[in-house]
Amino acid sequence: MADAKTKAQSIIDENAVAVFSKSYCPYCSASKRLLDGLGAKYKLVELDEVPDGSAIQAALLEISGQRTVPNIFIGKKHIGGNSDLQAKSGELKGLLTEVGAL
Repeated sequence: MADAKTKAQSIIDENAVAVFSKSYCPYCSASKRLLDGLGAKYKLVELDEVPDGSAIQAALLEISGQRTVPNIFIGKKHIGGNSDLQAKSGELKGLLTEVGAL
């Protein structure tokens, strides 16, 4: 668990935008579409496609208080899930520019 937490935290720390997702999740797809539509550069981790995905997901609960996906971080700050990201769509471009993801 400690390894997964360290891994998750370094992904968050080393990327302007980090999206923890599952490939089959419709909410995750909506978030990725929004970010792609803006041309954002982001680190994507498909938790169902990596061997330690469930451990990383458990670690994200400790880090962010959120277990569900998508679990999104911008500028090392926890944004939340898809509905949180969609709610920020008006300010998203500025936020992404600020962290160097556009």
